[in-house]
Amino acid sequence: MAILTMNRTEIKYILSPEQLAFFLPRLEEHMHIDEYGLTSILSLYYDTPDYRLVRASIEKPAFKEKIRLRSYGVAHPDSPVYLELKRKAKGIVYKRRSSTNIEDVNRFFAYEGDVPANGQIAKEIGYFRNFYGTLVPSMMIIYDRTAYKQNEGDLRLTIDYNPRYRQDHLDLTYGTEGKPLLPEGYAILEIKIQDSCPLWLAHLLDEGHIYKASFSKYGEAYKKTAELSSPERKHQPWKTSSKASSLQPA
Repeated sequence: MAILTMNRTEIKYILSPEQLAFFLPRLEEHMHIDEYGLTSILSLYYDTPDYRLVRASIEKPAFKEKIRLRSYGVAHPDSPVYLELKRKAKGIVYKRRSSTNIEDVNRFFAYEGDVPANGQIAKEIGYFRNFYGTLVPSMMIIYDRTAYKQNEGDLRLTIDYNPRYRQDHLDLTYGTEGKPLLPEGYAILEIKIQDSCPLWLAHLLDEGHIYKASFSKYGEAYKKTAELSSPERKHQPWKTSSKASSLQPA
């Protein structure tokens, strides 16, 4: 059974259609699309009945954590899915992931079984459930992702098109329909590294006037459904910094 751990820095950017048109051909001079191509990703977030986890995340604390069940493409009852515990502390993202199936996950959150994994990851995910008590499906996030990689090095880059959400049909087997999180044609760029940003990428971000954005898909979906956004924020539901990246170029 596949188990993964990941510790890395993740930096997000919101790309307009014009920035995408500038960025993509220049990116492809340095990186290539991975073997999976364009992939629809569905993430089912679990939360307490009073949305304790996402409400804490919106406050942007130094430490935050979430738990979600992810599938690549629409799931089937017996197809593999991934239960993932995601934590962020001081800008570093830590992920603990276990390959499982929907039936076992339902039993786990009903306190009728344990994480289908052994060792430290199972302990961490089990402790998370026990600490927060009742955790229920709260939000479905869907997007169409293209991932880029290099032949060497740890740099990974993803672009998420048409990010969307729904608060009904909280089931990975239902489909990929949802309400848009961003204006039409916009996308989310994520740069994921363990070391430093290459100089060519730092220059490309600067040349394209592409700046860091504080954006959580689950957080933005929650604010939309809870009607917490002000009229001004509805027109621009993310914040950008004045710098292209907090990473130091290599």
